[in-house]
Amino acid sequence: MASSSESGRRPRGPCMWCVDAVKWVPVLFIVTIVVWSYYAYVIQLCFLTISSNVERVSYLLGYHVLFMVFCWAYWQTIFTQIGRVPAQFKMPKTDVDKLEQAETEDAQKQILERFAQNLPVTNRTVQGGIRYCDKCQHVKPDRAHHCSVCGECVLKMDHHCPWVNNCVAFTNYKFFILFLGYALLYCVFIASTTLPYFVRFWKVGLISLVLSQNELSGIGRFHILFLFFVAVMFGVSLISLFCYHCYLVAKNRSTLEAFRAPIFRMGADKDGFSLGKYNNFQEVFGDNRRTWFLPVFSRYKSITRTGSKTQCQTSSYTASNEMLEPCVPKNDSTITC
Repeated sequence: MASSSESGRRPRGPCMWCVDAVKWVPVLFIVTIVVWSYYAYVIQLCFLTISSNVERVSYLLGYHVLFMVFCWAYWQTIFTQIGRVPAQFKMPKTDVDKLEQAETEDAQKQILERFAQNLPVTNRTVQGGIRYCDKCQHVKPDRAHHCSVCGECVLKMDHHCPWVNNCVAFTNYKFFILFLGYALLYCVFIASTTLPYFVRFWKVGLISLVLSQNELSGIGRFHILFLFFVAVMFGVSLISLFCYHCYLVAKNRSTLEAFRAPIFRMGADKDGFSLGKYNNFQEVFGDNRRTWFLPVFSRYKSITRTGSKTQCQTSSYTASNEMLEPCVPKNDSTITC
């Protein structure tokens, strides 16, 4: 998981190390299930159960392709660092002191407005002020939110996922979508190819399996039966989650924005970041079609946001070396409120 920023970093101690270790339990659970599924499918099904060489080879090829892209996407989702807020959004200590000493909300609002006048921010608070994180002591970029688990503000935060022990956000949202998609295909492939053997073994009866003279064969059948159940169970749970995030991609919304519409100068607008379905897709997957379905970071061109009901200029992000910086639209494409 990405390290916390200096201002949001918690003091380290034995308790915090224990907490950090516990956070990896859901990930280890998923890894254990995947490793066991590999053994059950490759060894028990393909090598010890299937007699046809053609069927065995075709199953092994299809399985390993899905297994590799699934693991690749999962790895990228877990270990891709969440992007730090650029330094230009950090308030100097003098301004922070003035902000803390301000006696009224209007005075605080004026301080933030002066500091953010040259920053590409259009999101506002419910009261119409500049969004400010008092923990990280910087102005929040559009779509950024503070994650209490990571201890810092996260660019285009969607949610913090315990199953990947990381925030799902700007830098790894594409990987997360691919992880869900390939995990679903992985489950569907396993369920569909083990179904005939599941039916055949189920007809034998569980009692006869336990009393079977061939103990290894009985254990192997249990592996295949249980593998089918697990694949169906995870597949069903993944369908709704994957479809929901596909819907969010089409609408250019995050999970947080789906529950609470982003607020602009002219008020709340749930479609304030929508550019049309195709451009919304490109914002996540990039404009290079060859890398759409590969778990690699895709740079995308700056897109002028038009057609928003709020008619406000908004900002996007682009990768620049190891720093994530806001991508400011060109002057000739600026839309004013």
